[in-house]
Amino acid sequence: MNCLCYYREKVYGKVARLTSFDTPPTFDFPAEDEFCLKDRSRLGILKTDARMKKTVQIGLFKTRETIKVCPECGTQYRSRELAGIVPPSCNFGYDVLVYVGKALFLEHLADQTIIERLAEKNVEISPSEVGYLGNKFIIYLAVSHRQSAARIKGHMTSKGGYILHLDATYEDKSPLLMTGLDSIMKIVLGNCKLGSEKSDDIVPFLEDIKDLFGEPLAMVHDMSKGIIKAVGIVFPDSLDFICQFHFLRDIGKDLLEAEYDNIRKRLSKHGITAKLNYRLRKLKQKIDEDIGLIEMINMDESICSDDLLRKMPVIGAYSLLIWAFEGKKHGNGYGFPFDRPHLEFAKRLRQIHTDLDELRKIRLAKDYRCNRPLHKTFFDLSAVMNDKPLWKSVDSIGTEIEIFDKLRDAMRIAPKTNNKGLNSEGSSVPIGNIKQKVDDFRREILSAKEYSQNELHQKMIAQISKYRDKLFAEPIRVETADGVKYIQPQRTNNYSERDFRDLKRGYRKKTGNGSLGKKLCTMLADTPLVKNLKNPEYMSILLDGKSSLEELFADIDAREVRRLLKRSQGNPEKVPAKLRKLTREPDFPKKLKDYYLDLKSNGILC
Repeated sequence: MNCLCYYREKVYGKVARLTSFDTPPTFDFPAEDEFCLKDRSRLGILKTDARMKKTVQIGLFKTRETIKVCPECGTQYRSRELAGIVPPSCNFGYDVLVYVGKALFLEHLADQTIIERLAEKNVEISPSEVGYLGNKFIIYLAVSHRQSAARIKGHMTSKGGYILHLDATYEDKSPLLMTGLDSIMKIVLGNCKLGSEKSDDIVPFLEDIKDLFGEPLAMVHDMSKGIIKAVGIVFPDSLDFICQFHFLRDIGKDLLEAEYDNIRKRLSKHGITAKLNYRLRKLKQKIDEDIGLIEMINMDESICSDDLLRKMPVIGAYSLLIWAFEGKKHGNGYGFPFDRPHLEFAKRLRQIHTDLDELRKIRLAKDYRCNRPLHKTFFDLSAVMNDKPLWKSVDSIGTEIEIFDKLRDAMRIAPKTNNKGLNSEGSSVPIGNIKQKVDDFRREILSAKEYSQNELHQKMIAQISKYRDKLFAEPIRVETADGVKYIQPQRTNNYSERDFRDLKRGYRKKTGNGSLGKKLCTMLADTPLVKNLKNPEYMSILLDGKSSLEELFADIDAREVRRLLKRSQGNPEKVPAKLRKLTREPDFPKKLKDYYLDLKSNGILC
């Protein structure tokens, strides 16, 4: 068996995979062509190129590639066999590229973990090479996605079309990462980075989606003025809807944010969380010794004993504080204004203050000092309880919460009894019923006596009137390969919200860094495309009969990938490597000034 056949069998699993070598094996890869494809001249041998390569299948090995050349036109011919295993001018095979890409973006593994796992496969790789291959994987995926656009479009057309959801995310003054998704196939269609959410920036992105996938049946997005204007320019004839979740969230913020911010700031001013945590630590030292007594309370046993009577004030103070802190976890995962943990925490503090006042006056044991934990905890709350602006906000926000929750119930969005958070798409109720409930709510607010003096309610009604026609999407009649069907546009943009949340969670899992701002500056715009890899329907279209991503990537022009990768690394937010090297020198300012003086002395500067 010659080296090439031997290698091929090892790579594609026809025999057992090689696991180790005393020295890296050498395989020959001659160019397959005998005649020039342009002028049919017989090719001559130009040179033999020997290089070390690394693949997951075989580890480290040496290749001897025989490169041929046309004596007439000078065209060079290389081994297609080798190009199908390792990208031209690269040291790592396609299987390493795909392994790193999946490990980074699907498993969210740390660089060091990837390095250790590849080392077990006899593939040595550095952290910088992991990052480089990760970016390269995204470029290959993006090129494959665009090359498959016609097939994706045909598949969506057979289903009646697609519904485009638009959303953007950013953190810490980072650029906006905008994504367009199809909510029918549940796939990412396109991505881009924007300096701002202005229509002039968004229009080219929408035009690119239109060129690739055609006109959508409908669009769903938030109330961004830039998105609304851009959609009107690029898709003037498509149905356009506002995400009901975003709409309701904005209404809630207008109604509740001022008072809620005051509650949060007043609690923070008193440092009540730190103060009560200190008290908890002191009480817990005693509680740990009395687990049996807590079990008696849990079983509702009232067996009287001297030990229980003596320790009950400690248990009482400790358990009430734990109950108050549970208020900070209150909510269903929707975020403010649907979840209001600071308000719930404040209400619970007021409740336990009243309870502590009653309990501390009850003497269970002869020794009055047993009630000290109750007294101390009661007085820990004194400053907060005497804060009149705080409790004025707590009482005032209650009225607006009732109004907000009425609209929330009418729209059947973010139900209070739901524990799915942003995974909830809203209740499956006929859209006409929801529209009627919202109209009833609007009439109720307009007929209230205090409406003419309530600016917040007037603003809310103005918002409902402005976006009413864009809120309620009736089922769309479409022609599909299986006949006429009706497609109901999703009422929310939660699918894209979940994608961004998963992206952030994965990054935090990988790095431990809570902020995504810096990552968004350096992240390639098409990174969200990795979500599509979990969709079997999409993968079938993308591979188009090929067996794997490795085989798919091998058919892509490596020169195009390098060009796109170079362009992405020229990100204006990224400091050029050579300049960064200079600025890291401790005496850089002096060198710069000396350089200026030299230029001036040479007459270059006037």
